[in-house]
Amino acid sequence: MSEQPLNPTPAGSHDAPPTDETPTGPARTGSTAADALADAPNHEAAADAPADEAAALRAASFERARRLRMEPRFPGGPAADPAGSHHERRIRSFQPRRSRVTTGQQESLERLWPKWGLDIDGRRVLDLTELFDGLPVVLEIGFGMGEATAQMAADDPGTGILAVDVHTPGQGNLLGLADKAGSTNVRVANGDAVILLREMLAPESLDGLRVFFPDPWPKARHHKRRLIQPDFLDLVAPVLKPGAIVHCATDWEPYAEQMLEVLTAHPRFENTAADGGYAPRPAFRPLTRFEGQGLDKGHVVHDLLFARV
Repeated sequence: MSEQPLNPTPAGSHDAPPTDETPTGPARTGSTAADALADAPNHEAAADAPADEAAALRAASFERARRLRMEPRFPGGPAADPAGSHHERRIRSFQPRRSRVTTGQQESLERLWPKWGLDIDGRRVLDLTELFDGLPVVLEIGFGMGEATAQMAADDPGTGILAVDVHTPGQGNLLGLADKAGSTNVRVANGDAVILLREMLAPESLDGLRVFFPDPWPKARHHKRRLIQPDFLDLVAPVLKPGAIVHCATDWEPYAEQMLEVLTAHPRFENTAADGGYAPRPAFRPLTRFEGQGLDKGHVVHDLLFARV
């Protein structure tokens, strides 16, 4: 579901490469080529007009283009800017990706979003007991295309998964996979996981947190964008039940080292590994296609499991 100095990513998973933020999927319902031309900045008209009038024309055309970008791509589906006025300028750990939505993903969004989807708008506290019919709930931040999430949901129908990402094709894909498997224990949240953690979850309402293969932001100047930071853990700790597990996984060695250092130093979390290091991959975490490709290249995947104390 990632500007922000600690934000998730959610989106954060790097299963799919980021693209620009311009939607390239199916046209919005009710829009036409004429509409698109009308909304585009009319630079020629502005150039021929007097200075004041030209400035007003430019401002109006850019405002129309901005509103168009903010419209939902699928009416009744995930919002383009769910937090709206709650949006804050901060360094984000995720980059919105607006890659092409397939026909199947679009159908899943239109059919299943009203039932299993929610926007992170920061305006209410979620009742997870009602949302998941009394199941214990694990939050997953950044699920890519959703294959691993769908498999975990199918393998463990007694656990609810609140899966957060900002990648529209991935949201549609996960909804479709869950529906095909007959899984009813997945809810897909669209937006900024920091807003979700800070404003929309009750204290001690989660039974776990999963962050699998978040963007490693490998360049030193981008390390501030990494999700697992002390401030992020400060947000996470209050919404986890005592004993709840924070499970992180990465194939980026320097990021694994940072994760281990940050989690070990935080007073609200305790390493479940007896030697204070990395944990073996739990059987319930699927070996994803992305992970398999990394292993084929000689990457080493590290799992970290820390309990909230």
